[in-house]
Amino acid sequence: MARLPLYLRIAEESLRAGTATISSEELARAGGINSAKVRKDLSLLGSLGTRGTGYDAASLVMAIDEILGVTRDWPVVIAGVGNLGRALVNARGFFTGGYRLVGIVDTEPSLLGTMVGTSIVETFEAIEQRLASPPAIGVITTPAEAAQDAAQALVRLGVRSILNFAPRFLEVPSDVHVRYVDLSMELQILSYHATLGREDEQHDVASVSPIRSVASKVQGS
Repeated sequence: MARLPLYLRIAEESLRAGTATISSEELARAGGINSAKVRKDLSLLGSLGTRGTGYDAASLVMAIDEILGVTRDWPVVIAGVGNLGRALVNARGFFTGGYRLVGIVDTEPSLLGTMVGTSIVETFEAIEQRLASPPAIGVITTPAEAAQDAAQALVRLGVRSILNFAPRFLEVPSDVHVRYVDLSMELQILSYHATLGREDEQHDVASVSPIRSVASKVQGS
């Protein structure tokens, strides 16, 4: 499931480029995935591919959209009106398809009633009174120390899916699904790979870290 949005993005880009079909090798190369894994993943969606021709890009997009539920209505609430929260509200392409921003929340009194994009900053209580049904997804863009309180408030609001940008792990009920987007962790992963690249260029065995040595053994096993 985590790879399907990647396949969707690649297929959509192929259609925008005027390419009607795309092969598993092209999907694998663009996504950094083994082509056999691509074929196995997409075989679960039905008979979309033709040997020697590839996948019809439009059919692939429609099938993945259906599986992911992109065509359904997904009301979203953002908790936290800092720089990141404002950027998401104003970002082109973040709220596309069935994803619909229905509320922005913050606990800072000076922000309440102000406009961000086309939405008014409210309290959780105001959103609960205003909405006829609970939002489907909550997005947390608060500082780390406020993230747990925001998560609990979203759960009380009826949210059962949370996208958390705050650098903190959340304690939520077992029926609430959380996805974490930690930009600092992503930078750390990139710096690790950059370090490996420099070591490979220098061919300096003496400077190889213990993690590098373990990784080499695992890859060679």
